[in-house]
Amino acid sequence: MAGFLSELVQYRRLLLMLVVLGIGGTHLSGFQMSVINYTSPYIQKFINETWLERYGSVLPQERLMLLWSLIVSVYCMGGMIGCLCSGYLTAAFGKKKSLLFNDVVLITAALLTASSRRAKAFEMILAGRFLEGIAAGIHMNAHVQYAGEISPKKLRGFINVTSTVFLALGKTVARILGLRELLGTEDMWNLLLSFSGLVALIQLIFLPFFPESPPYLLLQKEDKAGCLKAMKQLWGEGNYQTEFDDLMKEKAITKGTKIMNVLEVLREGSVHPQLCTMLLLLLSLQLCGLSAITFYTSEIFETANLHESIIPYVSLGVSISELISIIFCSSIIDRCGRRLLLCGGYLLMALILVLLETSLLLSDQFLWLRYCSVILIFLFIIAYGLGPAGAVVAVMNEIFTLSTRASAFVIGGIIIWLGLTFTGMVFPFAVMLLGPFCFLIFVAVLVISVVLIYLFLPETKGKSTSEITEKFKSCRFKRKHHQPVEMYAAEEKTFCTRL
Repeated sequence: MAGFLSELVQYRRLLLMLVVLGIGGTHLSGFQMSVINYTSPYIQKFINETWLERYGSVLPQERLMLLWSLIVSVYCMGGMIGCLCSGYLTAAFGKKKSLLFNDVVLITAALLTASSRRAKAFEMILAGRFLEGIAAGIHMNAHVQYAGEISPKKLRGFINVTSTVFLALGKTVARILGLRELLGTEDMWNLLLSFSGLVALIQLIFLPFFPESPPYLLLQKEDKAGCLKAMKQLWGEGNYQTEFDDLMKEKAITKGTKIMNVLEVLREGSVHPQLCTMLLLLLSLQLCGLSAITFYTSEIFETANLHESIIPYVSLGVSISELISIIFCSSIIDRCGRRLLLCGGYLLMALILVLLETSLLLSDQFLWLRYCSVILIFLFIIAYGLGPAGAVVAVMNEIFTLSTRASAFVIGGIIIWLGLTFTGMVFPFAVMLLGPFCFLIFVAVLVISVVLIYLFLPETKGKSTSEITEKFKSCRFKRKHHQPVEMYAAEEKTFCTRL
């Protein structure tokens, strides 16, 4: 740990840039997804009061719920649109300019939500949430790629995980500011919603002082001097010939190929193993049981006889546990590797879900099991943070070359946003039908994911992008086609030459 901290001191300017990237990146996504829960009663009351003042009649309950559902779901709609735009923006203008443009969108959204009470227009909240969704779709992709591209090889795992650290930090900040002692009140809810604008303004001011990513400068702009200058700006004075040579190898492999669009990536057979790996990781992450834990948390806390005034602070403790565990994951990922954290994390989560299932079923017979359920929730969140929460993002950033990464992240982002929408619509019905037995579905998903990850995911720790690409070529991802290994490798070489 001492050696790890000493290395971080050398890269202090890089760490400063990661903070600027993070607060205006995935931090805002975590904040926006969590903060809506704390403003829910106040927004619904505001809609009712506005409707009554305009039309002189009380808004029917079903119409109120329809408007509220629209305010919640329009964020995901905007996220899908922003995700589709992110590939073009990052390819055409680079990650830095894309994030600066995104900050302007976020500030506009914050002004709309902050002014909604004075203007007495709930439609402004709807428009603000839609713009925030678009911004989230852009900065979730741009931030993760940008962070991965500015990292030296020996710190790549740590830096890739920082995007997940800031996502968890955003959730924690939302829970803190959402407390009734701070901004979670009827008089301050609109300021709580518009907090994102202040953070975006900070990034808009400070990000221009940092360079574009070295791989983008070399591979897309063909600016060798600019690439080396960016490395020294971010990593300090030193010899970075090894990193530069790795980029030159990647440039040789993809010579003559500019950044590919989504359709080109989908048609490119040599990228299919990486796309399948990404699909596996994202589906396993979305179906790992976190949604079930979130759904049952309040109910479990209530059955444990926790006082209603204490529950928000216990929930805050859950968020802090997730944040601390992900930070710890970032410090060990470059030593333990990605496969160990993924497989170990998923197996531990599966075991905890089995214990939680048992605890919930027997809690009426043994009252002390209710307190065990609370402890198991904390343990599940810690296992999630130590393993898949950080490792999935790291692997996704490492398995694609620069020419395919932007479009691959668009595809991954669409999967994430569709998964969030699908889970939100289907999961409550699954709970109604199965009750606590719904955890068994997630246990099965976790076990199957471990088997598939063990069989098909090569270790990416300490390897360059070109080395990882070669690993995927040698993996028998197309075993189901019953083709000889030599023939498969020859086909892949043909693809690379054609690129």
